[in-house]
Amino acid sequence: MAKWGEGDTRWIVEQRADATNVNNWHWTEKNARQWSINKLQELLTGLKIENALAACSITEVDRCEGDAVANNRKGKLLFFYEWELILKWEGHLRDADHVKIEGTAIISNFNEEQEASEINVDLTVSTPSPEADRLKDIIMKDARELIRLKLANYIKTLKEDFSKGMILARKSEGKSETKTTKTGDTERLSQVLFEKVPVSKSEQEVKQLRTVKTGTLTMTIKLQCTKEEFYCALTNKEMVEAFTKSGVKMDVEPGGTFELLRGNISGQFLELVPNSKIYQTWRISNWPDGHFSTVLIEIEQLLDGIEVKLTQESIPESHLDTMKDNWNRYYWDAMRGTFGFGAFLA
Repeated sequence: MAKWGEGDTRWIVEQRADATNVNNWHWTEKNARQWSINKLQELLTGLKIENALAACSITEVDRCEGDAVANNRKGKLLFFYEWELILKWEGHLRDADHVKIEGTAIISNFNEEQEASEINVDLTVSTPSPEADRLKDIIMKDARELIRLKLANYIKTLKEDFSKGMILARKSEGKSETKTTKTGDTERLSQVLFEKVPVSKSEQEVKQLRTVKTGTLTMTIKLQCTKEEFYCALTNKEMVEAFTKSGVKMDVEPGGTFELLRGNISGQFLELVPNSKIYQTWRISNWPDGHFSTVLIEIEQLLDGIEVKLTQESIPESHLDTMKDNWNRYYWDAMRGTFGFGAFLA
């Protein structure tokens, strides 16, 4: 094996007018976060979704959380991105255009490991009604396809436009060249860290973000209370402060945010059906930056109490084993002790 820096002139720093290491041959990284936020807003805001029965449009990108980077490693471009998006939309049925309907489109865990056709797009309505439910059913398929097309455009421009200039011309070449990855050519960051090549802090952070694996938790609990009491316990600020024994910030409406347990838990309400359903994004402060799970809480009234079904998706695997215990300890057991909801005997 040749000694470090010998045998390949690309490892040797030559004099260049642009004061850059030769051809950017060593690891170089270009932060694409702000560019991506601007591009996603440009592509999605104002998007019209129409067919013979209904018409909708995306009014704004309400949340755009995540990160994106482009990396050049030994002349090969690699792209890493992960986004959580919440879009606001409004629309109407063609045969009831006087009824304005609003809602959100939720795009979770949008990352480079997915094909555009695999991107998860979930539509919700702000105020359930027969018209709103009908519009959602009519427009859902078209909305998913059009939003996925726009996200595919984002991926294409990230790889072809944003990355220009990352691979520079060699000394013997007259002009620079830009390379893009082919479909399926993206590799995990951990597979491209070569021996003896120093890894910067930012690269380590990207590696940590990109290697997050997730799982899903489902729980069913029964409590001796009414569904109205339980719903209030999760949405009334004073009641939440009572069972968490700490200050709480809550804006209880679709799109409103919340923080509890001294900011250790935070998220945003996506859909609220009084006394029946709560759908929200949810994260713990020590999760990777920009990573949110989604929590769906469904409440059913029984003859002598309630049954609560919880589904939490996109939990980092390192937290999956303890998440059930945390829900029991900090939510359900705390409610039982504070409000006397009690529990059914097995």
